[in-house]
Amino acid sequence: MDQSLSSGRGQLSVLSCFPPSVGRDVAVAVVKPLRAGLGNPDTRSLLRTDRQVKWTMEVLCYGLTLPLDGDTVQLCLDVYTDWLMALVSPKESIPPPISRKPDLYTQKILKHLHSLFLSRSDQASPVYTSLCQQVLCAVQSLARDGAVMSRDTWETLLNFLLCINQTMLAAGVSEQLSHLSVAVLLEVWLLSCSRCFPSRSLWQTGRQMLSSCRHQGAVVEQWSRVIAALTSRFKHTHTHTHTLIKRFSATYLHMVCVGPFRLLLLTFGPSFPHFKVHDEDAALIPKDMDGHRVPHTWFRFLHLLGNPVDLSRPLVVGLTPSSHEEASRDDSQLPSIFFRAMRGVSTLVDAFLGVTVINNQPTEELLPGHTTRIPFRDRLPSLDVSFPPHLLSRVAVTKSPFRDRHPPHGVSRPRSGSAPPIPMTTLSVPIAPHFSTSPHNKRLKPGNVSKASSKPFAASRPATSQPPLCSSPRPSPSPLRCKLDSLLHLFGDWLFDAALFNRDSAGHGDVVVTSSRWAAGRAEACGTLCRVFACKKTAEDILAVYLSRYRFYLVLLQGLRVTEEGCPLVLASILLNSTSLFCCDLKGVNLLLTSFTSAVEKVLLDRELVRFKSFVSPVDLRRASILVLLTLLPIPVQFGTVRSESLLDGRLNRDDVTRGSFLSLKPRLIRVLIGALQTETDTLNTQIILAAVLNLVQDSALLEAAGESQQEAESQQSGARGPLWTCGPGANRWTRETAFQSDTAGSLWVQFVRLLTQRLAAQWRNDPAVCLSALEVLGGLAKVEVSVEESERMRAVTSVCCYIVFQCSRPPPLHSRDLHSIIVAAFHCLNVWLTQHPAMLDHQECLLEVLEIVELGISGTKSRQEEQTTCKEEKELNPASLRVKEAAEATLTCVMQVSGAFPFLGGLLGEDALIGCSAMSDCRAKKFRYFVVDHSVILAMLEPPEGPEQATCPSLTVLVRGPSGGHTWTLQLHLHPREGRTETQQTLIPEQRRAGQEDAGIRCDVEYQLFPDSIDRDALVKADLSIPTLNESVTEEVQHQLEHLKAALKRQRQVEARPQVSGRAVVIKTCRPPPPTTNFQTARLFLSHLGLLTPEALKSLGTSGVPAQLVSLDSSLPGFSEDLRHLDQLASRNCDSAFIFYMKAGQRTTAEILRNVESCCSVQSHFLDFLWSLGRPAEVGRRQGGGFNPNTSEFQAVLGDSGGGVFNGERFVLMYTDALTEITFTVPSPSHVADLSKSPTGVSSNPQSPFNSSKVSTPKTTSSPVEDTQYFCFESSFVGFESKLLIVWVERFEDIESFPLTSVSNVQLIFVHPLKTGLYRIRFHGNATSKFSLVVPLVDGSVVSKRSLGFLVRETVINCCQRRRLESDSAPPPHVRRKHMINNMILRYRNGHSEAAFYAALFKDP
Repeated sequence: MDQSLSSGRGQLSVLSCFPPSVGRDVAVAVVKPLRAGLGNPDTRSLLRTDRQVKWTMEVLCYGLTLPLDGDTVQLCLDVYTDWLMALVSPKESIPPPISRKPDLYTQKILKHLHSLFLSRSDQASPVYTSLCQQVLCAVQSLARDGAVMSRDTWETLLNFLLCINQTMLAAGVSEQLSHLSVAVLLEVWLLSCSRCFPSRSLWQTGRQMLSSCRHQGAVVEQWSRVIAALTSRFKHTHTHTHTLIKRFSATYLHMVCVGPFRLLLLTFGPSFPHFKVHDEDAALIPKDMDGHRVPHTWFRFLHLLGNPVDLSRPLVVGLTPSSHEEASRDDSQLPSIFFRAMRGVSTLVDAFLGVTVINNQPTEELLPGHTTRIPFRDRLPSLDVSFPPHLLSRVAVTKSPFRDRHPPHGVSRPRSGSAPPIPMTTLSVPIAPHFSTSPHNKRLKPGNVSKASSKPFAASRPATSQPPLCSSPRPSPSPLRCKLDSLLHLFGDWLFDAALFNRDSAGHGDVVVTSSRWAAGRAEACGTLCRVFACKKTAEDILAVYLSRYRFYLVLLQGLRVTEEGCPLVLASILLNSTSLFCCDLKGVNLLLTSFTSAVEKVLLDRELVRFKSFVSPVDLRRASILVLLTLLPIPVQFGTVRSESLLDGRLNRDDVTRGSFLSLKPRLIRVLIGALQTETDTLNTQIILAAVLNLVQDSALLEAAGESQQEAESQQSGARGPLWTCGPGANRWTRETAFQSDTAGSLWVQFVRLLTQRLAAQWRNDPAVCLSALEVLGGLAKVEVSVEESERMRAVTSVCCYIVFQCSRPPPLHSRDLHSIIVAAFHCLNVWLTQHPAMLDHQECLLEVLEIVELGISGTKSRQEEQTTCKEEKELNPASLRVKEAAEATLTCVMQVSGAFPFLGGLLGEDALIGCSAMSDCRAKKFRYFVVDHSVILAMLEPPEGPEQATCPSLTVLVRGPSGGHTWTLQLHLHPREGRTETQQTLIPEQRRAGQEDAGIRCDVEYQLFPDSIDRDALVKADLSIPTLNESVTEEVQHQLEHLKAALKRQRQVEARPQVSGRAVVIKTCRPPPPTTNFQTARLFLSHLGLLTPEALKSLGTSGVPAQLVSLDSSLPGFSEDLRHLDQLASRNCDSAFIFYMKAGQRTTAEILRNVESCCSVQSHFLDFLWSLGRPAEVGRRQGGGFNPNTSEFQAVLGDSGGGVFNGERFVLMYTDALTEITFTVPSPSHVADLSKSPTGVSSNPQSPFNSSKVSTPKTTSSPVEDTQYFCFESSFVGFESKLLIVWVERFEDIESFPLTSVSNVQLIFVHPLKTGLYRIRFHGNATSKFSLVVPLVDGSVVSKRSLGFLVRETVINCCQRRRLESDSAPPPHVRRKHMINNMILRYRNGHSEAAFYAALFKDP
């Protein structure tokens, strides 16, 4: 190489034999007239023959070696740069011999120009830099615009550039000039690859030269630019690849075929993500480079620098004097350059994986000692002045990258902080959950460096500081990515060598290499390897040599050391890029459990993270650690007492069944989770931890329940097989001992409930997002079946009540919609606790506290405040908001009706059913009386016909329709208390007595007086006159009545006096009771007993100003029956729905996905178990009872041989109901979708509930029709307006990116992927436009067990729908919708009769 590069150094002029003054005088005398003729285009050249030109060139060659104190060098350079344009645009000023033989003379000129770059004392002057730039620009213009250049000219040009680059880089020229020279070299090399492919020897020379200069930052940075641009071009070149394949050898073909380009395009299709680079970088690649040369060029450029890891080996990189000197310096930049090289390799790896994104914004400072550089022309204002006018005009119109193509970044485009200047995000999480859309995601960013700085390449901070790591989320890897083995064949040696580089010293003289200085490059390599292995496909096998303890696992075991010898930068890089490492079915990955547990423990339990703050955002590092923790938590319980050598730590105690087993890590992971919850301050991170809490507690509770069930089964039947979820020889023993461990489900439940309620009332109360997630988790914990003391549950209810009081008592300026949404969520959480544990209401303190909170929500204040008590009549209704009031009313309804009564809810029998049971054939509207009580409850009363049963105990059937739902009551009137009543009740009838004798007894004539005799003797006083006499206060009408009464009394006296006048005896007969009546107005009696028939209750709105307490409805008006049926169809609970799909490996279209559920042979058995865990089969059109009691026989009977398609909504669906929620799970099938596509209105059932008959419901228009099966639009008619949640079971995790969904803006998707370990990986795509987009308990990156999968999916569905209602302005609670419907019926069907007519109607039959 040295000989080839030094061939141009022998061009010595004959003037060098003369004294310097002679040569200077000759050069000045010759060059001035030549330079004067360059500015005039009409001037002919003075040189006409070859001898004249050759003699003049000898003079010019000598002139280039003169000192820079005069303008001779500049004039000589102007002449030469003008003559170089003979191959571009010949003109009169160029000598004819040069125009006739441009290639020959161009080669000589290039050899002479090398004299300018020889070592000289004034190399540091700006003039010298300007002259070098002039030559480089001229050479670049020659390579770009040269029409036809021979191979010898190209070889000479490339040798010239190699020679001057080696000279300048060895001489230590300025940073700007070194960047420019390397950039021109690589660009001209690319042009040569396009027009005249360099020879093998030239490639060898170029590789040797660049390898010897790779200790220079400019070489690595410009190489990174070009290889990235080639990679981008490589992926978009269109060539005849089959011809190219035939020309490649087998080995070389394998290494090329794994690279990006057209080969990927043919192999994986045009859907592979494009690797985008900046426009100025993409312009480096010649447009006329054909596809046959692109892969050759790409592969050869990739290896131009050799092994980048050699930069970390001073014995290798220090072979040349300049590199040895650089490696020996204490402030050596080799660690930074090593980092830049590994960053370039990392970017290429990301391009192969399809996860690279372009960063259009200037990056921050990345390297120690790396300052921001401004455009080169802004730094050297003398550059334009140094150019001759004729060359300036020529250069101005050329496509020079130094002026036209790179105006914002200067000639070499070293962007601010770019290391290297290619598109990338540094050490980012490859498959990071999409949490960046949350408004609470506040990531710390390093400060920007001033772009006006013109300092040299000096350290702007201590050399021991490390480059900051950024964990910006990247797109998911492309499902069309290449195999990891191929990628590791290409880059594995470099990455493994760099990742395993960790030594304290290397002996070569006095060179000392500290591992901390090289940590940045090593961290980059470790993070890249983690990203590679985390992108493993589902069914992909990786060579064991890459996974063994001597390669990847060894890298992680060394990098995850948490001791003082460990490197924090490497540890952080591994954690940031390993969030999905434990959920991609890597063989032997459990060997890393202990190491990752220690690393996560080190990060999450450290509140300050002092060792990491200098190079990474603590928030991002903690988030990555939390995501790793999510994948670790289910593993100990899943594998139980299975022993692992990596967990033994050299100790084995056979008496301890958990020692050395996976289960031994569970207490440690629980402590980490609790500590993380206590130390975390970031909103998004806290929400993820809360999701893990519910997952852990529910899984532990179900595991213990399964263990108890197994013990009971073993006690009844010997020889029963072990539990399904335990494995290993000690599984049964471990299950029995679960209840005695300190980390039992009950103790975990108590710890987390206390911790959540404590922080909810203190640290989190001002963070709405965290509060909402915490309330959802508390509601989920209320549903976990564990054995704890009742006082713990009451403490949780008290905490929720105190939280509501605090939020409601905030000052009015702090009240907002978000605050009221949190209060509504708190009331909903309170409802969940009350319905799940109604026994708490038996305690007076708890009941009183709940009712006070209800009062606070409805009225805005409490009646009891400290020592004051306010009566209800004196309070003013001033609730926090209407939504809060409605939520409090729902809680009151829950207390009064739901608690302890469910599943009696929903047991309303319609009028038709009751009339049928009563053997009535008349129209139901004529048999029922309809009343409305308090404008909120409709009473439909049915009076049974007369008969003996009605005579013994009058009865009444009442249909109660209120905001909380419908009820059917049958009331009977009994004369005895319920406790002392006999089985049969007889009407009280006196005994029949014998007839009395007419002369029996003694008759005494007694005159009865109305007043005592003494009243006439007492004197009257004034008080007696205060009451007027009857005669004084009567009217004429009353006077007439009094006279009529006096006449009647007179006749009665006459009748009574007749026996005494005639002297005959009067026969007095015995009084007998009348016969029992059999005709009762039971409706009247019932309303009377309720106190609703008083005049005050019947006052109309016009007379009293308040609504009447009792209103009669006219059922004969048209439309009454339809509105009543519509009211019955309005659900009294939150009705949510979700759709479930099964996606087999490799499927892309609608038809394929829908056909999977037609047969059980097309789906996995675990999918059917998942369906069974979601809900019970329910027949469409028939409302089901409450609760969830999974019945395997019932499920299997309905399922039959289908794969779940029987639950497509035609006849059956899967239903889950509790006191507050009703969830419908539908599994669409091809037949159902086909039927929907034929209907112009789509789904005709009520979106609130699937149990409404389609014959009576109003058809609902949809946003879009069902599209063609080639385009799977799940926003079509079979997805209801309120149901935009899809659950997709995917066999291959990478197929998630291919799920055929036209739009995800308003759709939430839960992807469930089964792992080989028996666990399930979750990918959650939430609504990016939501204020509280992170829904718990299933978050993106969760790993759950089969036991808790169904429960967690249901809870996620409930919380997703609940949040959508909180954010919607048109989603009132169910009881409010029913109440509005009742008010509309009152206004429409109110009976306008008078009070007298109302009373008279009660005594008549309806």
